[in-house]
Amino acid sequence: MIRLIWIVGFVFAGPLFLTAQISGKVTGVHDGDSFTLLAPGNVEMKIRLHGVDCPELKQDYGQRAKQFTSSQIFGKTVTVKSSKKDRYGRTIGTVYLANGQILNELLLQNGLAWHYKKYDSNAYWAQLETNARNAKRGLWAISNPIPPWTYRSRK
Repeated sequence: MIRLIWIVGFVFAGPLFLTAQISGKVTGVHDGDSFTLLAPGNVEMKIRLHGVDCPELKQDYGQRAKQFTSSQIFGKTVTVKSSKKDRYGRTIGTVYLANGQILNELLLQNGLAWHYKKYDSNAYWAQLETNARNAKRGLWAISNPIPPWTYRSRK
């Protein structure tokens, strides 16, 4: 009986942790879609943006994506809404700026990221990418930009 209660308790406790909200100061930006957050209690967390994939640093627009992300969040307090970690232990999340804007969306709007449809089905974010492509903003100004997942698989 005790074992059954523990299992039921575990099953019911699980969904309580599906979405976490963490606020903290950004202490480092690694590239356009990942950074380090100093969370309460001086806990350093590696954050990876959900649903977007920026060019790698050595790709066209990789440095621009990093610079853009840095200009938006470095040294600032942001809120990360997260539901999981990736295989590298990074927290995957949507990043909210102090003014309410969403960093993930800003990257898409400015043509500095692909909507990572493999991991996200948000139709609005897909439209943001399409709008940037049509307007030839950011990386969409070059012909045939290589998606970062293709670039990584070639390495």
